[in-house]
Amino acid sequence: MKLGVNIDHIATIRQARMADEPDPVYAAVIAELAGADGITVHLRQDRRHIQDRDLELLRQVVKTKLNLEMAITMEMVKMALKHKPDVCTLVPETAAEITTTGGLDVVMYGEKIEEVAGHLKAAGIEVSVFVDPDIEQLKACYKRGIRVVELNTGEYAKHWKSGFRDQEMEKLKKAVAFSHKMDFKILAGHGITYRNVGPIAAMKEIVELNIGHSIIANAAFIGLKNAVVKMKKLIK
Repeated sequence: MKLGVNIDHIATIRQARMADEPDPVYAAVIAELAGADGITVHLRQDRRHIQDRDLELLRQVVKTKLNLEMAITMEMVKMALKHKPDVCTLVPETAAEITTTGGLDVVMYGEKIEEVAGHLKAAGIEVSVFVDPDIEQLKACYKRGIRVVELNTGEYAKHWKSGFRDQEMEKLKKAVAFSHKMDFKILAGHGITYRNVGPIAAMKEIVELNIGHSIIANAAFIGLKNAVVKMKKLIK
């Protein structure tokens, strides 16, 4: 199972002071040297953390895989076509949210998703959709030609210490089984920490986890290299 490291919150720290450090490009280099299999960034429309400059430099520096999380807008399509990340993950986005709160509604926005995905695929960019572990959403992905999905583990992470943990895990297991049956490439992420990653990593059909906040938070105490290495060991 591979590990994609989301470095958004290195940029969050920088933007808190509108300074020039810490540099997310430097963080990407450290993460790759520590064993990260890819680097993920979310270029938000309000540019609250990752900036255009970061994406431009990351495309030049990242040697593994650069995954751009993006809203389904033509502005973001133009940015993706300009910088050519290896993968674009389509995500929902609202101005008021602190972080992504759920999967993209493919049932409702299927036509727009298909249009955006078409532009990206035509440029040779792999397209993934961040989606809730819901069978109807997965069926909608298949209908719209999406074959790579990142399952939202947010609800599992939210409830992993409560009585709803088994219920949320069962939803994920069913979504993984259905996705595997439909021959999707399956990724997962959101809210995953050192403490709750085990049951997710045990699902061998999942080929990659995208993890950001927990790694960056722990890097404040043990350093980014050690934080990445620790997560790599846990998912293996």
